[in-house]
Amino acid sequence: MAREFFGTDGIRGRVGQYPMTAQTVMKLGWAAGKVLASKGNREVLIGKDTRISGYLFESALEAGLASAGINSRMLGPMPTPAVAYLTSTFRAAAGIVISASHNPFYDNGLKFFSTEGTKLPDELELEIEAMMKEEMTTVDSKDLGRARRVEDASGRYIEFCKSTFPSSLRLDGMKIVVDTANGAAYHIAREVFDELGADVISVGADPNGMNINKECGATAPDNLRAHVLLERADVGIALDGDGDRLIMVDHRGDIVDGDEILYVLAKARHKAGTLKGGVAGTLMTNLALEHAFEALDIPFARAGVGDRFVMELLRERGWELGGENSGHIICLDRVTTGDAIVAALAVLAVMRSTGETLEGLRSDMKLYPQVLLNVPVAKKVNLDDNEVIQAAVRQAELDLDGKGRVLLRPSGTEPLVRVMVEGKVANEVQEICQRVANVVGDALD
Repeated sequence: MAREFFGTDGIRGRVGQYPMTAQTVMKLGWAAGKVLASKGNREVLIGKDTRISGYLFESALEAGLASAGINSRMLGPMPTPAVAYLTSTFRAAAGIVISASHNPFYDNGLKFFSTEGTKLPDELELEIEAMMKEEMTTVDSKDLGRARRVEDASGRYIEFCKSTFPSSLRLDGMKIVVDTANGAAYHIAREVFDELGADVISVGADPNGMNINKECGATAPDNLRAHVLLERADVGIALDGDGDRLIMVDHRGDIVDGDEILYVLAKARHKAGTLKGGVAGTLMTNLALEHAFEALDIPFARAGVGDRFVMELLRERGWELGGENSGHIICLDRVTTGDAIVAALAVLAVMRSTGETLEGLRSDMKLYPQVLLNVPVAKKVNLDDNEVIQAAVRQAELDLDGKGRVLLRPSGTEPLVRVMVEGKVANEVQEICQRVANVVGDALD
């Protein structure tokens, strides 16, 4: 069955445009409610980020669920991983997050979690898709769902995050800048690090409904870098709007991305003998990380782009650690999805236990220059079948002489082809990427 609503990371779009309209979201709430009610559990958790449209979609979603006989527990602004965790602890039928993650405020979306706190299984998504084709009805008045607010949701999640940090360690004497992107973790992240003893400088923690991810957070780490240098902090931590992406900054002001964070965590676990199996990355993972793992004899495998595919690969291999260079870090021994706060705590634990700076922990793995260009295209096409494009790729790979990679990836949400080239020489990588991008643009114009 072809999917109309669910993508690799739920449902997302421009507010006011299909499917992110009040009518469609209410119908989605009803369809999800009908499917979930048929399984017997009638409790659903609803969280959101700080977008102004969250109020609109929260009300629409609750109305749709109620009409299907589902009770809603309203969490208010809450990071995506917090909703996943709370869904599991409440034994709810599902958790729903109203968020467009790292996108601007004028976008929004829905993410669904199962009762185990994992992404909703494909079969349930397909059942909801099928139910959307049915006419919306309302259960008898006595069977209507009810909504009530969970007053201590933030406190529950804060305590959970702290529980993932070794009980023998504290963060006393460590100055940390935390940038929460004016997003869902604005009222939570600071408390976690503060209660563990850190001196916390909080930025990006004044949401107004329209400044989420705006020149701050994990997608704009220069804001964090500036504050780390200004405050002479030991480390900086940046989350994205829904709190599942992590980018860090070391005391020198250098940005530390998801690949480098994975390296720090994997190397520490490998040395301690606690790394279960290997590490999962994606097609976008820097080749330098793969080479570094080879040198350490750590198994490594690539999944498709998206934390959902990383999770699938981890489960398939029986591994526990994986992530993306964009900052989704998954520690399956601690959480069921990407969690920026928990991942940051894992890095801080390595820093505390070793006495090393973040710069020192990552210094023996240098990322290769990587250039990514987005090429607008007029039509969708199978890139593998286009001989002109494939010839350009083959020539690029010859020019890299086995010391780099070329990756072409159509966007799943926009009329774009993403052209990525990486290698050891920056100027060479830039020139090759531009050349391939020009060929793709001409071929698909």
